[in-house]
Amino acid sequence: MANHDINNTQLNGDSLNISEQRKKELKQLFPGIFTETKTDDGKLVESIDFERLKAELGQFSEIYDNRRERYAMDWPGKKDTLRQIQEPSRATLKPCREESVDFDSTENLFIEGDNLEVLKLLQKSYYGAVKMIYIDPPYNTGKEFIYPDNFTESLDTYLEYAGLKEVGGEGRKFSTNSQSEGRFHSKWLNMMYPRLYLARNLLREDGVIFISIDDNEVENLRRIGDEIFGEENFLALFPWRTDGNFDNQAKIKNCHEYILAYCKQVAAFPPPPVIDPNVDNDSKLFKADIINTIVKNGPKNPVSKVVLPKGFPSRFSEGKILSRNDAWPHFLTDALVENNQLVNSVTVESGWSSKELLLSFIENDFFPVLDIKGQETRFELTNSGAIEAVKKRGEASSHVISTLQGFGGSQKAQQELESLGIVFDDYPKPTKLLTYLLKMQHLNDFIALDFFAGSGSFAHAAFNLAAELNKNISCISIQLPEVIDSRLKAYDAGYRKISDIAKERLRRAGAKIRSELEGQLDLDNQQSLDLGFKVFKLDQSNFKQWQAPSKDTSNDELVRQMELHIDPVDQDATQEDLLYEILLKNGVKPTEQIEKIELAGHPVYSITEGTILIHLEKHTDQALMDAVLDKQPMEFICLDSAFHGNEQMKANAVKSFATFNQEKDGDYRIDFKTV
Repeated sequence: MANHDINNTQLNGDSLNISEQRKKELKQLFPGIFTETKTDDGKLVESIDFERLKAELGQFSEIYDNRRERYAMDWPGKKDTLRQIQEPSRATLKPCREESVDFDSTENLFIEGDNLEVLKLLQKSYYGAVKMIYIDPPYNTGKEFIYPDNFTESLDTYLEYAGLKEVGGEGRKFSTNSQSEGRFHSKWLNMMYPRLYLARNLLREDGVIFISIDDNEVENLRRIGDEIFGEENFLALFPWRTDGNFDNQAKIKNCHEYILAYCKQVAAFPPPPVIDPNVDNDSKLFKADIINTIVKNGPKNPVSKVVLPKGFPSRFSEGKILSRNDAWPHFLTDALVENNQLVNSVTVESGWSSKELLLSFIENDFFPVLDIKGQETRFELTNSGAIEAVKKRGEASSHVISTLQGFGGSQKAQQELESLGIVFDDYPKPTKLLTYLLKMQHLNDFIALDFFAGSGSFAHAAFNLAAELNKNISCISIQLPEVIDSRLKAYDAGYRKISDIAKERLRRAGAKIRSELEGQLDLDNQQSLDLGFKVFKLDQSNFKQWQAPSKDTSNDELVRQMELHIDPVDQDATQEDLLYEILLKNGVKPTEQIEKIELAGHPVYSITEGTILIHLEKHTDQALMDAVLDKQPMEFICLDSAFHGNEQMKANAVKSFATFNQEKDGDYRIDFKTV
């Protein structure tokens, strides 16, 4: 008889506890505002840090800035990172066709720029859209890392660094954690915290992030991960056994790193559809059926009787099991089997792990029934007298263990690069390891992100898996255009930036995969395999930003700035530059389908089959407005300067759309905007 807790059977007659429900919802949005405090009687309780909540919403109170800190992870500069998160980006991503592969059709992105600014720019287009993030950030080993930690360093600093802004010389580097400063944890945390915070926003509810790290910062990474993602969403801390040479001078030979994993919502993350590759091929995990005995005796499984009717299925074709009470289950009478089924009714006695499901199977005339996981289950008698549950294994078995080994190390990763003729002087990750992480996901409507792309290992792994499964994986790679030291081999090979190495690697990897697939029969599917990437580069906005004058601004400077904003569009910007900035800041993915059409004699960009129409020519007229109304897009955008100050023409256009919208329901109205 099944063991039920009678204390949990009473129906709860209370209505929904609204405050508790709201707390749960708030925790999903802002896990970092929940902390521990003591009540007056000394009891530890979970509480909400309302001042921290205000800070996360961009309101920094005097109380928050000046109060004594409570139990939480704090370090110098943490408050400033929250301000940094709230500061909107005024940058853009400019398309670079000449460095791209299959620009007009690919759904992969390679973005060159500071990942903090880029993550901010992706918030509208990719909020809640990314299934998996993998990053391999700087490990803070005491060597210099290039990412900024000074909160005064803004977009202008990046533009100077990338050579996109005149500085009267060769430019300057980001301030960094230099060797003379040692391993300052605060600097590393100030770099990582805002990036992880913004990355969480991009994850889907069933999304997951994997972060490579070593012993230097694994403890701090775990603590800020708990704060940003919520400790209840911790998935695993994988020790990774790195194959290759060790430092033989070390007292303890270090042969491991870690991969830390968090879910957006751990309850929504499904079992990974992959089996650890170290599992033997003859393991039962690879068999079609999952077979387990249901004989289980113990305090939670008291002995009870079950009647196995005539016709109950048997694993063996014929034979007899004699009555017994010296082995479980007890048989109260002999059991006779012919043609793989009982020919007489038999009463058996034991403790059972799945008694209710067994009885359902019997009541269902021995046809399979579904267990609580939805698995098709049947039962069989074995020649030892055991009764076994036979479950149909799903299409994708899941068996991921908490250690990673057999995936190679940096030496194997270097060999992969060498096979492509790529030179890289750092420590890349092997694609076999990253492919395994990718296989932990269900690859439907899949977008992956790597915002510390390095030499492009993760995107390369995505290419490999796409070819293996014949299934496209949309991958976004972000990499700072870090200058390569002239003393390194990569410099001698002609590379000047780390991002250039990654782009060239992906070009060669895609070409190699295409070459290897040539001659196979399924040519149509091969041709649809997405092995390209669109290159974008972080740059200042194509639309001039109005700078609020200070009290010291001269009249001449004020007049000059006003003259610049007569036409706020950068004269050097191409229409494609403008188009992608408008799309990005309008929440449209830069991979959406774009077609150039003609309406009333005007060239117009049609986005996602006419859902959005964008006109970027310097002149417009009422005929175009009428043609747009006939097309009935959801949104129409044009340049404000296209009206050339003709307020009557602009007013007529606004009135035309307003009149159209009055006659339509919300979903069929046209949103008219100018920039």
